[in-house]
Amino acid sequence: MDDRERPDPAGPAADPEARRAELARGLAEVERRIAEACAAAGRSRDEVTLIAVTKTYPASDVRTLVELGVTHIGENRDQEASAKAAACADLPITWHFIGQLQTNKARSVARYAAMVHSVDRPRLVRALGAAAVRAGREVDCLVQVALEREPDPARGGVPPAGVAEIADAIAATEGLRLAGVMAVAPLGEDPAPAFARLAEVAQAVRKDHPEARVISAGMSGDLHQAIANGATHVRVGTALLGRRKPFVR
Repeated sequence: MDDRERPDPAGPAADPEARRAELARGLAEVERRIAEACAAAGRSRDEVTLIAVTKTYPASDVRTLVELGVTHIGENRDQEASAKAAACADLPITWHFIGQLQTNKARSVARYAAMVHSVDRPRLVRALGAAAVRAGREVDCLVQVALEREPDPARGGVPPAGVAEIADAIAATEGLRLAGVMAVAPLGEDPAPAFARLAEVAQAVRKDHPEARVISAGMSGDLHQAIANGATHVRVGTALLGRRKPFVR
C-alpha cells in the first residue's frame, strides 16, 4: 500500500463509536442520493447496488458497514483485498475487485472475488478462468470499457470497438460468467455523455449475451449521471467513508 494513501493512524479507527456514527451518516447521505437519482430516472431503488469501496480503510470499517447493512465491498489492490477478505471471512460479503488486475494476481483474486470489474484483455481472461477452475469457483466478470476519446493505457479498459471480443472470450471460458460492462468517467469530461456511450456498449453486448445485464458505473462525484444512464452498480468510496487522510510518519 502506498504510504501516502494510508488512513491517519489516529483517525477513524481510534474511536469505534464515533467512526460508526460517521459511517452511518455517510451511508444515509449516499442512500439519499441514490434514491433521488433513481426517482429522477424513473427507476426503482432496487435496481441499483451500492458497492462500498474500502481501499486504504481497515477491516474494522468493513465490519461496521456490514452491520449497517452494506454487503457489497469493493477493493482495487489484491494484497489489501485478500487480507481483508480473510479477516472478514465470517461475514456475508460479496467482494468486488475493481482495480486494474495483473495476470499474476489472478489466482489470488479468484479465491475471494465474486465479481471482477476490470477485465480488458484476452490474457487476463485466460488467467482468471484457469484460476477460477483451480479454486472450484465461478467468477462474474465485467468488460472494462475505455470511454476516453484518446485511450489512456494507465487507466485500463478496452475501446468500445474491442468490447465484443473480450465479452465473447469471457462467455466461452470455463470458470467465468460474463456479467456485463464497467467504466470510469473520463477525466475532465462531462460524465453524462460518457455514461450514455457506455449504455450503448452495454446494449450491444446484451444482443449477443442477454444475461450480461450489469453496468458498473458512477462513483462519489458522478453517481447521479451514471444512474440516469442505466448503471446497475455504483462504486462509492469518499462519499461513504470520508476523504483519505495522509499518513504521517
